[in-house]
Amino acid sequence: MLLTDLHHAHASVQDNGVATLTFRNAGSLNILSSPVLDDLAQAFDTLAQDSRIRVLVLRGTGDKAFVAGADIKEMRALTPDNAAAFITRLRRVCEGARQFPTPVIARLPGWTLGGGLELACACDIRIASNRVQCGMPEVQVGIPSVIHAALLPRLIGAARTQWLLLTGDNIDAAQALQWGLLDQVVPPARLDGEVEHMANKLASYGPQALRQQKRMLRAWEQQSIDQAIGDSVQEFANAFKTGEPQAYMARFGQH
Repeated sequence: MLLTDLHHAHASVQDNGVATLTFRNAGSLNILSSPVLDDLAQAFDTLAQDSRIRVLVLRGTGDKAFVAGADIKEMRALTPDNAAAFITRLRRVCEGARQFPTPVIARLPGWTLGGGLELACACDIRIASNRVQCGMPEVQVGIPSVIHAALLPRLIGAARTQWLLLTGDNIDAAQALQWGLLDQVVPPARLDGEVEHMANKLASYGPQALRQQKRMLRAWEQQSIDQAIGDSVQEFANAFKTGEPQAYMARFGQH
């Protein structure tokens, strides 16, 4: 079922609650210009309100790239007065994925650079082709890596983050997987199958439990360990208001 049909963003949902958001008309490398970012932000806002969605797959068009970065031509013309507005657009899109109420799977077929890597890091699960190249090349064009590059130390550690951001060099799929930047790497021919398998797997779980877990994951990033543990007690109790524990546990039968 069609959910969103914008010039740069198309979204649909299957009967099992797996939605796919595709950014399009952004060139063969899926470059993030302001029009693309505006449509993606609008799509995330719309989809976040749809209770039918159990999991969201985020992908670009084609297999050359997930996103090869933000639009250099547009950034070249930025001034101190409008630079903040441009990067705020990217921030809004990345937050759309990070704060989306259900799990978000990033499909990474090739180049995943700069703002594209930040967007991928804002997703919950990253499944990539073994042809993927990841990097944060901003220093090479005279700007620092900002906004959701701040997620990298949590994902891969401080030393590896420093190396990526200060050298601007790329790493291949094998190294990105070893570092924990990617969750799964497969040959290109298997990429869509693995993304579909993971999406269907998550969609088979209790939708309210998944939403609770996603919400807690984001909350834990801000809380002390004692607060996180304490708050999760109530979340556990709240789960039993949904009927999902009773229904899903019944499948395991009596022991």
